[in-house]
Amino acid sequence: MQQINDFSKAISATNMDIVILTSNRRNTASFCLSLLLKSPEINVVKVIYCEARVKNRIRFYKKKFQKILNIGLAGAINGIRIRKWYDGAGLRSGLQDIGLICASNGIPFSVTPSMYDPKTVEEMATAKADLGLSLGNSYIPKKVFSIPRMGMLNIHGEVLPAFQNAQSVIWQIHEGSSMTGYTIHRIDSHIDTGDILLQEKFPILFGVNLEETVRHTVDLILEKAGHGLVKLLENYPEYESKAYPQGKGRSFTTPSLREFFKMKNNFRKLSSNKG
Repeated sequence: MQQINDFSKAISATNMDIVILTSNRRNTASFCLSLLLKSPEINVVKVIYCEARVKNRIRFYKKKFQKILNIGLAGAINGIRIRKWYDGAGLRSGLQDIGLICASNGIPFSVTPSMYDPKTVEEMATAKADLGLSLGNSYIPKKVFSIPRMGMLNIHGEVLPAFQNAQSVIWQIHEGSSMTGYTIHRIDSHIDTGDILLQEKFPILFGVNLEETVRHTVDLILEKAGHGLVKLLENYPEYESKAYPQGKGRSFTTPSLREFFKMKNNFRKLSSNKG
């Protein structure tokens, strides 16, 4: 940790090389890259897109089966429906493919099979970046996130540590909260547990139903998080010096049907209060 702090004092955003790692060709990565390119103080040297291919199918389906056992078959089916709420709507529907953005701006763009593939390690190493950004990924192994000299940062679309590994908005509503937010934190060996550099909280945008509420609020989170990331990178030594550990948190997954019904019930209560 001391080595990272000493290094950050000797570097400014104007000479910091950044590599982006993503598993999504649009959404968070393409939106944030478009914003980063507008800043003369930020230098993106490479973008790596991981296709997230399944290497160990037996292990993969075992985990899927265990998840179904935990949340129930109805919960799993409902989870597929909920997932669509977070895909290309509103702000995200007009986002350009990140590969095309790179091609238009002369940024090296690489495609690798998965986070665990040797090619991902190779591409990260050849970037020779000072800092890595995870934009739209799940778990990143240490052999990848430890390559940039200052490690990697992640944008989590919720408030940490209270909502680790949580889908945005729905779990806040499940807990009876009308607030949401985003957190930019360091990546470590666990999911959404690293030191926090920047966090912002703001009200959920309640719509006519839970789906509309999620779609509109996720757009808001993306927009605010993207601009927050630019501000952080342009003033990186200041934010890095004030980074703080999360402390004990709570981790979430796809809701069971019972949890989803609680979300719907709480949505009605919270949205009526807003009216």
